[in-house]
Amino acid sequence: MHLGIEGRKAIVCASSRGLGLGTAKALAEAGCDLVINGRNEKLLYQIASELAAQHNISVIPVAADISSPEGQQAVLNACPNPDILVNNNGGPPRKDFKELDRQAIQDGVIQNMITPIELIKAVIDGMAERRFGRIVNITSMSVKMPIKGLDLSSGARAGLTAFLAGVCRQYAQHNVTINNVLPGKFDTDRLKGGFERQAEQTGISIEEAKRLSSEEIPAKRLGDPEEFGKACAFMCSAHAGYITGQNLLLDGGLYPSAF
Repeated sequence: MHLGIEGRKAIVCASSRGLGLGTAKALAEAGCDLVINGRNEKLLYQIASELAAQHNISVIPVAADISSPEGQQAVLNACPNPDILVNNNGGPPRKDFKELDRQAIQDGVIQNMITPIELIKAVIDGMAERRFGRIVNITSMSVKMPIKGLDLSSGARAGLTAFLAGVCRQYAQHNVTINNVLPGKFDTDRLKGGFERQAEQTGISIEEAKRLSSEEIPAKRLGDPEEFGKACAFMCSAHAGYITGQNLLLDGGLYPSAF
């Protein structure tokens, strides 16, 4: 499908790997000029060079922690007037909630709730004035289905979802949409770390841990970050202007619900 966003300017946070990278690739293919972000400067610059050459677009890499005020400002300096904002950030490490102290809880909320809200505040009025804006927040399936040890991540992302449910309706009249994309189990480095822990704890191989996890999913496989990116890119497209305040679950059918 032709997405109708060639030449649009897009910020994709935490996009040097995983789901963020999959999204950056899909937006690059759609013809968007990009600002990509991550902490690994060498990798980030390599990705920027490859995407720019492959798709004949502008790609500006910004190596920074997007959770910090300085990191956010660096990204916004690189693209002061984005048409598209994809909020993404790593989640807190898996921990029992009783192990979390006040600082850890605050850090998790900053990562997965406060940071996207701050970025949205910075760009949304400009989008409204230009009569085009697409904001997509990459959250998690755990917003709908609790996952053991991810209570902090789930809580912060659920807070973001509730916070923006009213905001999105204030801006819909200006052709600015805000939606959330909720990934289930995708074949990323973060999930690989979980397989490594499972293998270490149970004595099985990493491949066996991966197979067992895939068997729990009705689709019988893990998701591909690039297919995630294409779904996310559609939510950023010219065709998605009548979709706002929604949670798009991409989980291969793992969450069992009729609604």
